[in-house]
Amino acid sequence: MEVIALGSDHAAFQLKENIKEYLAGLGYQVRDFGTTGPDSVDYPDYGIAVGEAVSHGECDRGIVLCGTGIGISISANKVKGIRAAACSEPFSARLSREHNNSNVLALGSRIVAPEYARCIVKTWLDALFLGGRHALRIQKIAQYESGDPGK
Repeated sequence: MEVIALGSDHAAFQLKENIKEYLAGLGYQVRDFGTTGPDSVDYPDYGIAVGEAVSHGECDRGIVLCGTGIGISISANKVKGIRAAACSEPFSARLSREHNNSNVLALGSRIVAPEYARCIVKTWLDALFLGGRHALRIQKIAQYESGDPGK
């Protein structure tokens, strides 16, 4: 069973809870890294926690949420090996998997309604990395990330 790491700030707490329930209904195991309520918190804490869990192999993929999905995706992307994509519609979510092999999806609770967020999540979960020329591009990113700027 695939394990999905889930984390959000206070602005996206309710949407995180909605997505958690949805994922469980689809048969995924969910590890919730917080937050646990609507009190103000800092989104980097949760983006980084989810990124670390995915990067270290504790979870297969992750979903992070904040007001726009942008701040928490930037935070998750600071973790080595994370390719977080902030998506506000299914087409980008699918391509983020097919072309970029994204391993973390970021959503904005102030951008997408819960039902639409579920559609985006399902599309992202079902999409597969296409490899080929896309794999070469991902390798270049990983090479740079490891400290080798390449050419």
